[in-house]
Amino acid sequence: MSGGVLVGLWKQLAFGLPAALGMLAVGVPTMDADAVQAAPLANPSTENAQDLGPANASQTVTASVILRVQNPTALQNYIQQTETPGSAQYHKFLTTSQFAAQFAPSSQTIQQIEQELQQYGLQVVNVSADHLDLQVQGTIQQFDHAFNTVIDLFKANGQVFRAPKKPPQIPVALLTNVLAVVGLDTANAAQSLTVKTPNVSGMPSPKAVLPQGGSTATGTPGSYTVGDTANRYDINPLYQQGITGKGETVGIVTLSSFNPQDAYTYWKGIGLHVAQNRIQMVNVDGGGQMDDGSVETALDVEQAGGIAPSSNVVVYDAPNTDQGFIDAFYQAVSDNQVDSLSVSWGQPEIDYLPQMNQGQSYVDELLAFTQAFMEAAAQGISVYAAAGDSGAYDTARDFPPSQGFSTPLTVDFPASDPFVTAAGGTTVPFSATFSLGTVNITQEQPWSWQYLQNLGYQGLFPIGTGGGVSVIFPRPWYQFGVSGVQNSAANQAFTDSQGILYGSPFTYNLPRNYPGRNLPDLSMDADPETGYLVYWSAGGGWLAGYGGTSFVAPQLNGITALIDQYVGGRVGFLDPVFYRLMQQNGYGANQPFNDLTTGNNWYWSAVPGYDPASGIGTPNVANLAQAIKSMG
Repeated sequence: MSGGVLVGLWKQLAFGLPAALGMLAVGVPTMDADAVQAAPLANPSTENAQDLGPANASQTVTASVILRVQNPTALQNYIQQTETPGSAQYHKFLTTSQFAAQFAPSSQTIQQIEQELQQYGLQVVNVSADHLDLQVQGTIQQFDHAFNTVIDLFKANGQVFRAPKKPPQIPVALLTNVLAVVGLDTANAAQSLTVKTPNVSGMPSPKAVLPQGGSTATGTPGSYTVGDTANRYDINPLYQQGITGKGETVGIVTLSSFNPQDAYTYWKGIGLHVAQNRIQMVNVDGGGQMDDGSVETALDVEQAGGIAPSSNVVVYDAPNTDQGFIDAFYQAVSDNQVDSLSVSWGQPEIDYLPQMNQGQSYVDELLAFTQAFMEAAAQGISVYAAAGDSGAYDTARDFPPSQGFSTPLTVDFPASDPFVTAAGGTTVPFSATFSLGTVNITQEQPWSWQYLQNLGYQGLFPIGTGGGVSVIFPRPWYQFGVSGVQNSAANQAFTDSQGILYGSPFTYNLPRNYPGRNLPDLSMDADPETGYLVYWSAGGGWLAGYGGTSFVAPQLNGITALIDQYVGGRVGFLDPVFYRLMQQNGYGANQPFNDLTTGNNWYWSAVPGYDPASGIGTPNVANLAQAIKSMG
């Protein structure tokens, strides 16, 4: 059987449930020079679907051909210099055209690629401004011929979709410059997950509480607003100085459309005054659907735009496919309009490995994302991704133990990418009495619903903040020598004991003691029990008890808009800065970060300093802004 059963399971990361490869010098996986398989097929897989026969051979479709970055080592060096105080390149970020000239294939090379594709009848209808994403159009028959595959129609879970019957192959003449091809399938792979407090017997349903008396905060766990976030994480001193994100633009990448009026209703309802034309919708590849995932987009915009109320907001809305997700990032970095960007969708990184796909490697698709994130860093765009909501066991969300799957220690992508800041989650102090007992959390700690399981509630493993060690991306330079950074654990295996994925059982033994990228980087409140208000008209309006790391990514996005305004320009990829400040400044009320030293994410424990449960810790935002400004 051909691969692709795993890749494409893009999810909103809030939640989970009710509320070694060769390496380039840049520290990312490299492709074998002779590799010919194209990007993975999207889920649902053809193996578990009914084959309805050949797709209409004369139907015209569009795919994305992702080109390889040129001089990746030089690109990483440039990125490092932009975040090194004293360097001539410190905060000297590139424009899109400068990036294309230095690190992308030339116009002549692109013309040669176009000529090669034309031999198959395929036409390049658009070249992204960064020269890395080509939109290629042709008939299904022409794509079959060009990429040595057969595209059929399939049906699974009520969805009819188009997909290749066997892994597409990139023509040999294109291998030097083409990294991946995505878009030969149309399977909608994402599942909309509930982002709220747990729906188990005896657990009270939270009631929405709105701010009163002119405040933007409620002080009520489960109904927290961006005003409460500002109170907890030391944002108010910036507001008092007039720092509200004016002149900055935050970007949201999402795979589901939404009603922008929901965000305006949220901001007005909590007492924020914002411009009524601040949201710009950019439909990538036709845009996403208005579905259950719309709540994700709504909360992303509400949080990022609420933290930075004077900023502009650009929403890159794409279909829930691999092509849509990749194209959304390339659109954002090519536009170079946003100063910071966040995403709250993801999937386990190991889904891309050949051991999980019957020998077919899809690491090329990871690299397609990584290139976009590297471009963002070179152009000064700060990128944040939710770290996941299945604790230290990221595959448990899609492959639960109840179906015979094991739960190895795993992390989520794109949060595991070394050029993305991974947003983790915490539980903030609260006390509550439930039917099975009383909870009293006295210190902020990594979010893990172990405290509810300890009362006797069932079905909560492993809901909590994502975090752990990548087994794909090596440890990045900014984590070298950082106390608390871990290698991958021993004796970790993904097992499909019932043969659900491929028809027969299989086991993949994960690399042990691998010095991989650790995540998260920073954390903030994400526990639905100490969670947030959302306004989502399709779900009934004001909703309480929502949470997950999908709140933290857009919050950090908005915080970065404030820091950009405070500093007077883009601050770029902040992970090197965060780790430098942690090591130089330490922790405390007058420092940029607070340390979390109690709790865990079902495996990794919070300890003094860095840990894969809470990362560096939580931000003191005003102090962080001042520290960053002082560096330059």
